[in-house]
Amino acid sequence: MSLIPFWQPILVSAVFVFFASSAINMALKFWHAPDYRGFSNEDEVAAAMRKGNPAPGVYVIPFCAPESFKDPAVKAKFEQGPIAKINLSPNGMFNLGRFLGAWFLFCLVVSVACAGLAAHALPPHPGTHAILHTTGLAALLGYSFGEATNSIWRAQPWIVSIKYAIDGLVYAAITAATFAWLWPAAA
Repeated sequence: MSLIPFWQPILVSAVFVFFASSAINMALKFWHAPDYRGFSNEDEVAAAMRKGNPAPGVYVIPFCAPESFKDPAVKAKFEQGPIAKINLSPNGMFNLGRFLGAWFLFCLVVSVACAGLAAHALPPHPGTHAILHTTGLAALLGYSFGEATNSIWRAQPWIVSIKYAIDGLVYAAITAATFAWLWPAAA
């Protein structure tokens, strides 16, 4: 089945999620503000990092090849700490518009995936419950489940991943409700 009849719920759900995420992040500052911390000696840490002139990317401390994990010197580095995964962006003020544009594009991709799944999994005239269930679960997978990998592999505190997963649950509910509301009659 073509996704063309689903253009309206795809677009409108992406817009609704975009504005809901803006409300969560701007109006509820208490929600995500504690998720990020600064170093007490930030200037010294930044100066030390600048000395190496690192390119944008993901860096780990201590950095070592997996086969060296049994080396006593490597073990000592891990015991001494710190153990860090650091994401470095290009220098200069960040472009909020670029981030917001990428986020909206991601919202569209999730909505297209929800439409694709629903169009192929649901019968021609599904009930509201089936639409809510199918698109809601698909959106939940898109918005929430990937956050766990940040806690598993990148040392993000679990409470941060849980909060982003809760955000994703809100976005999934919005997406499902929008699809149920605007479900195309021709689908």
